[in-house]
Amino acid sequence: MQMIFFSSKGWKSWGLSGRPVISELMPVLVDDDLLFEDERGVRDTVAINTWLRWLPLDGVPASNSWEFYGRTLREWCEFLEPLRIGVFDERARLKDALSLYAVDRSCGPLKRRLAATTWNQQMSILSRFYAWADKEKYAPAVPFTYKEAVSMYGDQVRTQRVNQARRRTPKRHVTIRYFESDFAEMFVRGLAGLRPDGSPDTSYRGRTDADAQRRGG
Repeated sequence: MQMIFFSSKGWKSWGLSGRPVISELMPVLVDDDLLFEDERGVRDTVAINTWLRWLPLDGVPASNSWEFYGRTLREWCEFLEPLRIGVFDERARLKDALSLYAVDRSCGPLKRRLAATTWNQQMSILSRFYAWADKEKYAPAVPFTYKEAVSMYGDQVRTQRVNQARRRTPKRHVTIRYFESDFAEMFVRGLAGLRPDGSPDTSYRGRTDADAQRRGG
């Protein structure tokens, strides 16, 4: 599958009655044979491209984001093709494909693996696409499973749907890779039994019983 970026340059020579109503740099997906329909009818790329064109109406106005959305859909289509599963296939078949996709992107060849954050972004995009396709009667079913999650902040209680295909991501404190210089210095002094100003800490008893005994503890 190919992905190009629309440009209206030279449109007057295309034999059209007016300029195409498509945003500049909007991604367009097309099968390798460059056809949008065949003897079986209109292909899935027509619905995909319609959704991409309407992204600015769905809170996605930046062209950089359009490209990421387009690549996400293209990768999904390319994964489905050798499985002989259509983009708008039955729910059970799509769920089987989604399960394989999750394994491939987490445990498959290194060049295809995705970090949890990137995977979650892709699942959010596919979820939005299938919700739209279901509403517009393109898709007979949505392949995702959701659960209700409740969050509380003070007296406020919020309920939201959570996509079960998402991966857990580490909390911010888990991803800290370094200390600020002033805190690092204080931390090292603490390990050495010193106060923040560098003077001996008389209350320090060591990290082990042997340390404590050496210091008279």
